[in-house]
Amino acid sequence: MRPRLQVLTPQQIDDILADAQRILAEIGIEVRGAALRQRLLDAGLPLDATGQRVLFPSDVVEHALASAPRSITLYDRAGQPHATLAGDRVHFVPGSSGLYLFDHRSGARRLATTADSVDYVRLADGLTHIAYLSTAFSTADVPQEIADAWRLYLILTQARRPVVSGAFTEHGVPRMAEMLALYRRDRADLASRPQAIFTVTATGNFRYSEDSCQNLLDCVEWGIPIEIVPVTLMGLVAPVTVIGAAVFHTVDVLAGVVMAQIVRPGAAVLFGGAPAAFHMRESTAPMSAVEAMRLDLAYVAVGKRLGLPTQSYLGMSENRALDAQAGAESFGGSLLAALAGINSVSGPGMLDYTIAFSLPKLLLDDELCGQALQIARPFEILEDLPAGGLVAEQLAEGNLLTAAHTLAHYRDALYLPGPLWDRQGEDSWVKGGRTTLLQRAAGQVERRLAAYQPVETDPAIERELRRLLLAGVDLAGAALPVIPPPPAATPTRPRGHRRRG
Repeated sequence: MRPRLQVLTPQQIDDILADAQRILAEIGIEVRGAALRQRLLDAGLPLDATGQRVLFPSDVVEHALASAPRSITLYDRAGQPHATLAGDRVHFVPGSSGLYLFDHRSGARRLATTADSVDYVRLADGLTHIAYLSTAFSTADVPQEIADAWRLYLILTQARRPVVSGAFTEHGVPRMAEMLALYRRDRADLASRPQAIFTVTATGNFRYSEDSCQNLLDCVEWGIPIEIVPVTLMGLVAPVTVIGAAVFHTVDVLAGVVMAQIVRPGAAVLFGGAPAAFHMRESTAPMSAVEAMRLDLAYVAVGKRLGLPTQSYLGMSENRALDAQAGAESFGGSLLAALAGINSVSGPGMLDYTIAFSLPKLLLDDELCGQALQIARPFEILEDLPAGGLVAEQLAEGNLLTAAHTLAHYRDALYLPGPLWDRQGEDSWVKGGRTTLLQRAAGQVERRLAAYQPVETDPAIERELRRLLLAGVDLAGAALPVIPPPPAATPTRPRGHRRRG
């Protein structure tokens, strides 16, 4: 049996869905993107009395939900299956939307650069419990008009795993989609073997902005899976209570699911979100607040009831240091995500209200995610019930250290943390220099980067990626940043890298 959380009763979920569908049918959504709005009207969706909002009748919603896939498979750069998002399968992914980096070398928080992003990609692509990557943060050394595509370019040329990404502007998706298609035979092959999930943000106030509408339309037409991510602010633009906020959240996600299915029946959509609680005393909106995490669990229960793949932001910290608060918020969110069976969990690596990234924290989170996944493993009888034979052996030998049962199962039964985690005796810790968690994490970052194994990129693909990046862009005589070369040393497996088995 797999341990899992049940936070809502079936009746509560039914009531949330019924109320959300009533709001969609009677109040509707303000669809500000002209092209998407017209597609909805052409499909027969009505407008409200003001002509400002598109209404979503219940039968349209039900028909769309019936056509949405229950499973999404992501493929790596080579086109091989990498991760299937379905059921209670959990995949942890670095958080996104950062602008800053907490530099473990200098201790400063600063704007991120291309060199930082390259370090991140090379580090993340080799982590054990981070299933695939995200375009985690923007770099300040490229023009804003190509910042989204540049992030994707660095992933595509430095990593093998799939990626969660997204466009910054109304017209950003097509260029990024063409970049992804270079790693497939053609556009149809990209749709059948997707390498990326793109985020589409529901704007709030029952509205989809021009950017969100066009991004949704372009992604669906290209066959790129999308995650619908409302930023539901409890106490500001949504009720302060969990059930009411879950209704508002469900309205926004269902609208995105329906619009995607109208554009292309069978479009891959994740039931997602990035809720936060608006804390009035500080005027902040922490996503790791306990009430926000309760809302995560509630809307994920709704998504699972519908049979859709789910996504959430959990496992990050609002703090600005790698300390006890960061560890508590990150592990709390990761554990809840694992027990809830959330399919794609964004958050590892993020600090400071998701605007800053930390490479040492990403390593810490990789460890925390591994422990959370271990707790969520099924409980099984493994030649240990009845336990009479083990009792007899214990009494006869005084221990079970060399028992056949121990030797057969200890590799899988015991989760042994890597060198980042302090499980030493005091003597070993003193001899090792009395290191802190941050010191060990920073050291591991450097060791892993030094052991990075370069990813080969076809020169023709590299040239075409550059052409797509620069099409229509005036660099005003400047050049794009230089990609730091990989280490010259012969690549080796980094310390602490282990595979389960």
